[in-house]
Amino acid sequence: MANYLDVMPHGPITEIFKDVFFVTGTMKNEFFGSNWHFSRNMIIVRENGLLTILNSVRLDDQGLAELDRLGKVVNVVRLGDMHGADDPFYVDRYKAQFWALPGMSVREGLEVNKELKEGGEMPFSGASLFVFKTVQRPECIIRLDREGGIMIACDSLQNWVGPNEFFSDETVDTMQKMNFFRPANLGPAWMHGSQPQAADFVRLKEIPFRHALCAHGEPLLDIAQESFSKTFNEYFNV
Repeated sequence: MANYLDVMPHGPITEIFKDVFFVTGTMKNEFFGSNWHFSRNMIIVRENGLLTILNSVRLDDQGLAELDRLGKVVNVVRLGDMHGADDPFYVDRYKAQFWALPGMSVREGLEVNKELKEGGEMPFSGASLFVFKTVQRPECIIRLDREGGIMIACDSLQNWVGPNEFFSDETVDTMQKMNFFRPANLGPAWMHGSQPQAADFVRLKEIPFRHALCAHGEPLLDIAQESFSKTFNEYFNV
């Protein structure tokens, strides 16, 4: 049996938009020399009864039954190089196609079936890919052409306005000191590890969108573009 990450606490699958679902769960890992315990989100996109999982979070048996009622999982998509711990579970369970950017570190035993490329094939229709080109670790965002534009992001765009039940008290204290909790933020750990440059955000500002569903934080609805544009300007003067 593969060495899957254990099931950790998570919430229900919520339909944010028609055929676009969101579930918040838990992650435990070591960063900057200490143990962290915080929340992370999985996004599920449905098209013609077929499901694509982005920013995978392993669900418990009840959650998996709920997932199976939504449709058939056919794709697992890795958007950020710092994520992916639960990708093998879903790829193996559903014999799903695995999508990732060239150069991404892939979990042992996983094979990339489809490479994500700007202008290339996508796991569902009505979508386009933005790839960060100045970063040290591969990262991308998928724009879903629904509801005025939905950006599905991993670590780059975040909207952690505050902690929830999936955090430990110690991690909350640490993350408050490191300025993780602010709306429409750029992920502090991602900024530290990937060192993105202004040129990427000049390009990103040109893409129209209304909403953002990120791997960390709450859904940012209706005002996502103007909110993130202010953040880009603050960090990079663009």
